[in-house]
Amino acid sequence: MHWGSILSNSAEAAVGVDAVYFTLAAIGLNVHFGYAGLLNFGQSAFLAMGSYGLAVSVATYGLPFWAGIGIGLGASVLLAILLGIPTLRLRADYLAIVTIAAAEIIRLVLRSVSLDHEFGGTDGLQRFSGSFFAHNPYPENHRYGIGPVDFDARAFWVMTVGWALVAICCVLVALLMRSPWGRVLKAIREDEDAVRSLGKNVYAYKMQALVIGGVIGSCGGFIAALGKGSVQPDLYGTETTFLAYVVLILGGAARVLGPVVGSMMLWALLAFTDNALRQAVETGHVPSSLMTGVQVGEVRFMLVGLGLVLLMVFRPQGILGDRREIALHVR
Repeated sequence: MHWGSILSNSAEAAVGVDAVYFTLAAIGLNVHFGYAGLLNFGQSAFLAMGSYGLAVSVATYGLPFWAGIGIGLGASVLLAILLGIPTLRLRADYLAIVTIAAAEIIRLVLRSVSLDHEFGGTDGLQRFSGSFFAHNPYPENHRYGIGPVDFDARAFWVMTVGWALVAICCVLVALLMRSPWGRVLKAIREDEDAVRSLGKNVYAYKMQALVIGGVIGSCGGFIAALGKGSVQPDLYGTETTFLAYVVLILGGAARVLGPVVGSMMLWALLAFTDNALRQAVETGHVPSSLMTGVQVGEVRFMLVGLGLVLLMVFRPQGILGDRREIALHVR
């Protein structure tokens, strides 16, 4: 087995485009769930608002790139308001029901045949990222990275912008949560009745948190769209939200760097198990009677899932989390 290639592929996955946009999705969820205690099970809808806001604006209607960015951000704000108005005055489980249903509605609308001209149907949309890559400062005929970990110019440009967005969002969240606004938000997570008794408008704080987390999630949608060069509706299914929760819980909820650590670890583990298992099957270390190459994809998720179960048993607060600050079992 070639352990050098296995480790280099794992390192590339840890910092690649998938890790970037899941980090942004999880940072948004951290504002919702980790700090405000909002059970948002529709974060994939906010990613879709960012991706399709950009793609539809540019590819379908021919608007400038930055207009597409603004439309994507505005759509995520509108979605947060529409979701929050009927649910934020109710118990947290109502928000969970509404958000998971809304995400599925949005996915089905995006893949609708009757709206194929606007959204591209199941094939999605392409040819919207030309303006972005026109400003790529990295020459196309070079590869960029450290040692065996390298990327082409287009991927490296997306990663540069993506990780810069991650850094900005982390700083923003850190400043917000250390402010009086953030302290009220964490108090709402612990006991919103007590906060309400002090004269605070709990509904307004929850709405603000929902909007901020949704906008950060839509930034993840931008990176996903630019990194893949296309948008397809099935990318924004419920499994995307659940993976974002895995990232958040793995790294540690209510921790600024929790989503960053969680995303890098998850994608490195997935790449490591996939490469290691495939090479083990190809070299005969794992007999074909036990596992074939076709089954590697399923087995790697089983192994990573088993690791997450053990993490929840022995360290439910995640890698960076604090058991005293947030307890997942009381949600």
